[in-house]
Amino acid sequence: MRLGLNQRIAILLHEGISGTDGKTGLAILRYSQAPIVAVIDRDSTGKSLPELTGIKREVPIVASLAAALEYKPEVLLIGIAPGGGIVPDDYWLEIKDALQAGMSLVNGLHTPMANMPELNALLKPGQLIWDVRKEPSNINIASGMARTLPCRRVLTVGTDMAIGKMSTSLELHWAAKLRGWNSKFLATGQTGVMLEGDGVPLDAVRVDFAAGAVEQMVMRYGKNYDILHIEGQGSLLHPGSTATLPLIRGSQPTQLLLVHRAGQVHIRKHPHVVIPPLRKVIQLYETVASAGGAFASVPVVGIALNTAHLDEFAAHEAIAQIAVETGLPCTDVVRFDANVLLDAVMNN
Repeated sequence: MRLGLNQRIAILLHEGISGTDGKTGLAILRYSQAPIVAVIDRDSTGKSLPELTGIKREVPIVASLAAALEYKPEVLLIGIAPGGGIVPDDYWLEIKDALQAGMSLVNGLHTPMANMPELNALLKPGQLIWDVRKEPSNINIASGMARTLPCRRVLTVGTDMAIGKMSTSLELHWAAKLRGWNSKFLATGQTGVMLEGDGVPLDAVRVDFAAGAVEQMVMRYGKNYDILHIEGQGSLLHPGSTATLPLIRGSQPTQLLLVHRAGQVHIRKHPHVVIPPLRKVIQLYETVASAGGAFASVPVVGIALNTAHLDEFAAHEAIAQIAVETGLPCTDVVRFDANVLLDAVMNN
């Protein structure tokens, strides 16, 4: 399943525009081609979405599902991604109201809804509940076979969670397609799967099979494309992250791109975990990717810098500073474009 390009979508995003948990909804607003007719966020009602987020999309922000119904949505998409993926208590009433109003539901949280009897009782013919975070079938333990593929396999890795790895992979994928290359974006999180209608929601996969699920996906596409842009997850620096290593082992990347938020000095919500100098982070990822020589050498070829919180002058300064600090090409792929990093990928 994927978001239908002709289905009118309302995004349930309470506290997600101004808070830190709205990355799913904001990414759908930035990247989906589907008609999004309303954003439901009681904290930002009536305000301008472009002014609040920088996303160039005029969508009304309303206070409730009831207010969103004026815009005749056909699908309710849960746009928050809180820690642990638990549904906030105050979301349930609006979820049920949407189903009663005849809408389908896209659920990217860890709480499965498609088999809940009280929700199913509200469904009419044609309505669906799509639980995005579901483990793929017929997965196995990884074997390192992706290294035999002839294509480039570009994996985004990060200094923290939720800093722009998916956006970086998408922007490079589209830049590659504009150059006429046979490129494919491989989704590994709930938002990417919503956009693509395909992929592996990696945090829904049992840890023993996580690398195998990635390998299965990479092997499925690797012989048909020149370049795979593999969406990164988590960070080797984050004390709660388990997704990065399976991605490295399953995809056997040929290049890595490091994603970092300008000026960030510690893991968000974990101030006791300091982010080392980026050159040391680069060394860490390259060492882990090669496993001391067990696998091929994998270079970090560039830095994708998230400068969304800076003005344009400060963004250019931060990019220049990181380029000098690391000796690698650096840019903000969302704010500017991805061509500098795409050149680095194709020249390594």
